[in-house]
Amino acid sequence: MPLLFDTGRVLYHAAVSVAAPWSAKARAWKQGRQGQWQRLEARAADLQGCLWMHCASVGEFEQGRPVLEAIKRARPDLPVLLTFFSPSGYEARRNEPLATHVDHLPPDSAANAERLLRSIRPAQAIFVKYEFWYHHLAALHRHGVPTFLIAALFRKDQPFFRWYGADWRRMLTFFTAIGTQDEASAALLRGIGTTAVSVTGDTRFDRVMAIRDASPDLPLVQAFRGEGPALVLGSSWPPDEDLVLNAARDRYPKLIVVPHELDPARLDALEARLPKPLVRWSELECMDILNVAATLGREPAATLLVDRMGLLARLYHYGDVAHVGGGFTDGIHNLLEAAVWGRPVTFGPMHRKFPEAAGLIASGAGAEVRTVEDLVATLERWSGPALAAASSRAERYVTERTGATSRVLAMMDAAIGR
Repeated sequence: MPLLFDTGRVLYHAAVSVAAPWSAKARAWKQGRQGQWQRLEARAADLQGCLWMHCASVGEFEQGRPVLEAIKRARPDLPVLLTFFSPSGYEARRNEPLATHVDHLPPDSAANAERLLRSIRPAQAIFVKYEFWYHHLAALHRHGVPTFLIAALFRKDQPFFRWYGADWRRMLTFFTAIGTQDEASAALLRGIGTTAVSVTGDTRFDRVMAIRDASPDLPLVQAFRGEGPALVLGSSWPPDEDLVLNAARDRYPKLIVVPHELDPARLDALEARLPKPLVRWSELECMDILNVAATLGREPAATLLVDRMGLLARLYHYGDVAHVGGGFTDGIHNLLEAAVWGRPVTFGPMHRKFPEAAGLIASGAGAEVRTVEDLVATLERWSGPALAAASSRAERYVTERTGATSRVLAMMDAAIGR
């Protein structure tokens, strides 16, 4: 029995319960799973023989989306169960049209895993990137359900590769096939005897290309930007904002700021610190474009504060450079959303788990910045012809790495003999 996993699950659930009265995230995690069996079993008839895709949160779903879209194009009537571990992922995609039903992942116990499979009887399962849930994977394996891990990344310091990692290594045997983002991950797996592994690449490259190619213009943002130059601060946290406000204000008179969290108190506090005049997206979208142009023409705004979800991937188009947040907290957010538009990117030092950061640095289209002086020096370096060259390298970095979706589908077909 996987004693470590079960002990960890019990302790985690206990910690969530203790924290729930004071933590909004813990409370959402607990409340979101209330009534989930009633929801799942009410849709069981519609989910028979489904494809089950599980993701940690929104970022992982965006990674899995190109594969899901391709499968649905080939089999539009295929039912899909989409589950998330994080409450934020569920809330953001609870009405996802690609899915028949969206829900939270049931807690990882042997009883829950059996109950879920008996209810929906999936034909296939796809787990995206990092998700390893022992009992759910063991049940899928025991029931003979082809199960795939896609866009996976592995590091040598993970439990799979340590002396105490026997249960983790056993989990790898539950997958029918594993598609990794890079050769280094595949080599680590082969080194511990995992042979059903292919280097399929990172499906996010396909996803950001699709977003770019399908994105309509945003005339409101173009009206704000005018002649620029402009810097986009995307998915920002306070340390990112401190850095940009102290380093970029003189060089970039136009700032497009998209904070990672959009609660009212956070937005109000941020607005008080940003350069003025300032306009919020919610104010602009209430006007027609002629009124926007007239308003901004009378008093050109220095800052556009974006207080709506779902716009960032398109907003990078309207900057000359981008700073992508998260690199001073748990890890950088999606650099590829900016690079696909040909925008060189800066980011904080917490990027060890993100190979695209190292790739963009090596290509000359990305830079790690820790201090105001670092960012000032980088922005000065990216000016004139050097900015145009860095922009071209950013776009080329993305376009040269597309195609992972077709490789994942080929891996899956080969594994089940199609």
